[in-house]
Order: sequence, then C-alpha cells, then structure tokens
Amino acid sequence: MRFTRREIADAVHGGLHGQDGLVVGATIDSREVTPGSLFVPVIAERDGHEFIGSARRAGAGAWLTSRSPDTGAGSSDGSDDGAIEVEDTTRALQLLGSYARGRMVPSVIGVTGSSGKTSTKDLIGAVLLTAGPAAISQKSFNNELGVPLTLVNAPDDARHAVVEMGARGTGHIAMLCEIARPTVGVVTNIGTAHRELFRSAEATAHAKGELLESLPSHGVAVLNHDDAMLGTLLDRTKCRALTFSSLGDNSADLVASAVSSDDELRATFRMSTPWGSANVSLSTRGLHQVDNALAAAGASLACGIPLSDVVRGLATGSLSPWRMEFHRLANGAVILNDAYNANPSSMKAGLESLASIPAERRIAVLGTMAELGRDSARFHREVAEHVRRLAIDIAVSVDEPGYGSAVPVVVGIEGAMRRLAELGAPGKGDAILIKGSRVAGLERLAQRLLVNGESA
Repeated sequence: MRFTRREIADAVHGGLHGQDGLVVGATIDSREVTPGSLFVPVIAERDGHEFIGSARRAGAGAWLTSRSPDTGAGSSDGSDDGAIEVEDTTRALQLLGSYARGRMVPSVIGVTGSSGKTSTKDLIGAVLLTAGPAAISQKSFNNELGVPLTLVNAPDDARHAVVEMGARGTGHIAMLCEIARPTVGVVTNIGTAHRELFRSAEATAHAKGELLESLPSHGVAVLNHDDAMLGTLLDRTKCRALTFSSLGDNSADLVASAVSSDDELRATFRMSTPWGSANVSLSTRGLHQVDNALAAAGASLACGIPLSDVVRGLATGSLSPWRMEFHRLANGAVILNDAYNANPSSMKAGLESLASIPAERRIAVLGTMAELGRDSARFHREVAEHVRRLAIDIAVSVDEPGYGSAVPVVVGIEGAMRRLAELGAPGKGDAILIKGSRVAGLERLAQRLLVNGESA
C-alpha cells in the first residue's frame, strides 16, 4: 500500500523529520527492505534501531524510530530526512495497520483456531485471488506484528484481505481485531494446542471466541460443526453463522460427502453449500485438509466469491512451507515433510496421512509437541498409542522421550540420519513422515533426505 511520509506520521501520531515523500509497504527486517519501503525497527532480542543504517542503504523511503534521529544513528552524514519519531515502534506499526485497514474495502477475513489456521488462510487466499488483488498473511504472520504488516503491505486495489490470528493469552485476539476489524471470522477448531497457555478447551474457546465477538452484526462467523465446542462459540457472536462438516452431517451449512484421496494424499469430495453443490479436488495433501477447505469455502462464499471460483481456487491453492509437502525421491520413496508445527490433533492427522500412503514400509520421525503444559506427557503418550493403532512400521523420536519406549529416541538431526541409514531408509517402497513443533527444527532433516535422495 502506498503512503506519504506525512500520512504515516499523522496515522501513528509521530513527528516527521525532513521532507514529505512516497512510501510503499513496510518491513521489520532490514534484509527485506525494498527501495521506497518503510522500515520498522522492533525492539526484541535485538534492538532493530541498530539496523536503521542497513535499511537506509537498501533504499528505505522512511523509518520509524523511538530514538532521537538527530544523533545520526544509522547514517554517516547525520541526515534524518525520512525519520518518523514515535514513542513505541511496535505500537506505531499497529496504528499504521489500523489506518491501512480503513483504506481497504470492507471485506476482511480473520482466521484462528487450535490447528489448521495457516492452511485455511492459505486456501482462502488462493480463492480470493481468483476475484482480483487481495491481502494475504504471509507464512504465519499472525501476531501483533504480522497482522498490521499484512494490512500495510496490501495492494492498493485489494478487494479482500485474509489475516491469520494467533493467541498467546486472553485479550490477544481482541487486540488483533481492533487493528484488522474483520467482517468474517473463521474458527477452524478448538483442540489441544497451546495448553501451556490455555489449560482447557473452554479456556481455548474463550480466547479464540474473541474473534467472533469482534464481528459486526452484518458479519459472518464460519465454525466447525463437528467440533465439541460449537455451542460455546455460537454463543459468542451476534452475527450470522455458517457451519461446516467434513463428517457428512447434513445439519451443517457446508457439507463434504464422498470424501476420498489419491496415492499422493490429494483429497476429492462433493461439497454442498447454501450457494449450490460442486465437486472439489484439492492440490493440498491430507484428508484433514477437507475441513480447512470447507472453512475456506464458507468464508469466501460469505464474501461474495462465486462457487465456481471457490472450486477453482481450492484446486490450485498451495500451503506455506513445510506443511504436508509431498516429495517422491528418485528411487520411489516418499518424504512427507510436515515439520512446521505439531500439536496432538495435527500429529494424529499426519500419522493417518502416512498410514494411507501405499508403501511397503511406513516410518514416522517425530519431534516434540511444544506448549502443552502439564498435559504434555499424556498427549505424547496418546500420539504413541496412535502410532501403534495405525500399525506404523517404524517410529523414531528426535530428542523427545515423552512418547515412551515404543518410540525410541535419537539425539538431534545427525542421530536421526544415522538411524534412518541403519534402517536403509529412505529406500524403495518407504514412506517417511517428518513432523514436530518448530523448536524441533525437523525441516532440516527433511532437507537432508531430499538432497541425498535427489527428489524426482
């Protein structure tokens, strides 16, 4: 989105140093600065003010600062032309995001949930793009920085926007909604993720329900009909609700039937909606993507996207990196890289996807499931029991003993590589699932296997 320096300064209640000028978009990473963009130095593990000089040399059109710019910080000549002085750079970015939201058309979709929110956001984005330019959260930009960045970086002619919303505690989503002011809200499900923060499903539903409470009376809530917390969520909104069911419950508004998948885990199904029925083929992998596709369809249809374009967008949509990436090696082995994150629900879904792949030997390499709090041991044992129930041939844990003796532990990526080599994996006829929370870093293992196996 294009702004003038003066426009930014007014929006963030800041003081402009130097002349007015044109600014296009924003970033908090000096390495991603493009000529004319706004650099926002965030104070976190490192103080982003240290990188103002790098941002200016890369051509930043303006920069925020909570330091006095007349010191010449980040420049060799002391010039402060383009500095916008504010009290707090993070808060200023949020104010600019709110201002950018006010310049957009009224259709903004907010997406939250215990699992599947990034994939659902990706699918919604693919559908929205069939109708024209759209603002779409990148990767998992779902916090107090990512949400305003999505809005500030929207195309000037965006017709729709979709923003992912995560929650680190009560009130967090409410704050994000003050910035984005969504008109459509999607709650994918209420599961067991982030139990370190939310001690129960009810507490999780309360936090996620802040999205529903923020919706205007003319808005639309899109909810999972198959979720046990549906009733609780319905009580949180005053607007129209659309429900979806991948289990074929015809009392839902959007229903999937005749669900199946091919040998590469791409699902097909018949989708019935208030706007008509259609056959849907997904390019994304895993039967659990049917839920995400139904949620994406409901949100998109509520925004006026024609059913035919919804089907077309779902067929071409792709997911953010390391989410159900299906790779076939030159020798025919399959690597299923789902290493971006993990919680009990998504871990079980990944294992079920592995079990459905035609293979002579199925191997699960599992990392820890983080942020589960006092229930962590129980949830890890439940996943180990799911491994047994699905008759997965071999399971290995990387640095996580909580799965128990049935899932032997290896130390680090190198330990996992050695264990797979001892097994002769990945060999012809093998299918290997790699999944864990971000802290496990198992995408590095997937990359090593792909490089060694020269994927076909």
